[in-house]
Amino acid sequence: MTNQREESTKNNACETCSSGECDSKARKPGENDADFEQRQRLQSRLCRIKNKILVLSGKGGVGKSTVAVNLAVSLMLAGKRVGLLDVDIHGPSVPTMLGLENEVLQGHANEILPVELGALQVMSIGFLLNHQDDAVIWRGPRKMGVIKQFLSDVAWGDLDYLVIDSPPGTGDEPLSVVQLLDRVDGAVIVTTPQRIAAVDVRKSISFCRELNVPVLGVVENMSGFVCPHCQTVTQILPTGAAEAMCRDMDVPFLGSLPMDPQLAQCADDGRAFMQVFKDSPVAARFREIIAPVLVLKGPDCVA
Repeated sequence: MTNQREESTKNNACETCSSGECDSKARKPGENDADFEQRQRLQSRLCRIKNKILVLSGKGGVGKSTVAVNLAVSLMLAGKRVGLLDVDIHGPSVPTMLGLENEVLQGHANEILPVELGALQVMSIGFLLNHQDDAVIWRGPRKMGVIKQFLSDVAWGDLDYLVIDSPPGTGDEPLSVVQLLDRVDGAVIVTTPQRIAAVDVRKSISFCRELNVPVLGVVENMSGFVCPHCQTVTQILPTGAAEAMCRDMDVPFLGSLPMDPQLAQCADDGRAFMQVFKDSPVAARFREIIAPVLVLKGPDCVA
């Protein structure tokens, strides 16, 4: 990772870009020096990330961060270079789920270094809080500013995937991400079996369509309960709403994930489930779910 970060520092200017089609080399009409430099800095980061994946849901409490964390870890275990960006400004849970609450951000040469967990690079507003119980009381423009900083000032280097964990809904944070990235390669939308969750999740699909974000598919989380003794899956919630919604809105259904006590315990303990229980039936389902993500072929990094 050290060499990657050194290379990131060397090649963070758009002048090194080999693409003749990149519009970040030229100043836009009326653009001042500061805005031009900031746009170049942002683009120089983004063009080195092949695939940007947004994980979102119109409903809170559906296990979206659980899916995002284990999606990122699964991609890493598949040999990919992966970053995980937590843009849930008011309720960042990624540091806790990965056991990184006490990590302190480091930086050099006007860059912020992401926190490393093995080969996974992680960034979250949680790393900037003085205390885990501190509340972030910000309006939209300030949230947009810190998300822009996470994308333009963090030394991500060359990545195959940047997985972005969004807060519930279709408000400031996911909108800011889509606008700043300019191109999002796909969205994974998380729901639960109940119809009331699917009703809200439909709004996330509409959000993606309005902003030209491809929907890779829908994950139905908490679909059944895995007995810790016999591994039998028992349905305890109504089922079928997620698949019906996918048929109705013409989007792929990626699969269902049952509730597994080991999955919940890993999140509380700050351990990645896909690493600890990689041979479990739930882990096998995770690997099936990420198949459409693994086949994405983003453009080669051009910086």
